[in-house]
Amino acid sequence: MQAKATLTKNQLLVLEKLEAATGPLSAYTLLDLLRERGFRAPLQVYRALDVLMKEGFVHRLESLNAFVACSEKHDHSHRMTAFAICDKCGQVTEFSDDAVEQQLDHWVGSTGFVAKKAVIEFRGTCAKCAAMAA
Repeated sequence: MQAKATLTKNQLLVLEKLEAATGPLSAYTLLDLLRERGFRAPLQVYRALDVLMKEGFVHRLESLNAFVACSEKHDHSHRMTAFAICDKCGQVTEFSDDAVEQQLDHWVGSTGFVAKKAVIEFRGTCAKCAAMAA
């Protein structure tokens, strides 16, 4: 993973917005948030996001078509990342686990399939929202 110091101005601006966000942001929301900083076209956002994802700073949540800054609490060498997404408040928790990754690799590999990476998304209710509903 490259250091933040080597990111371009646009990449840093996108990353800063994602790190400050309380939940996932779409590319078009990012564009709206960055217009005052000189962003004029979706392509500017998508180019920055492509590099940020490739370098492990950002993840795309497929089910939401949105992006989140990477949690620094895990090792970026994992090929399997999982997310717990709260449908009520939008909180996203990211995690990875060597044992789960190995088990999934074994399961998928037993079919002859060669996986490059896996993203697992759990949708439901976070502990805080579940407690408020009780």
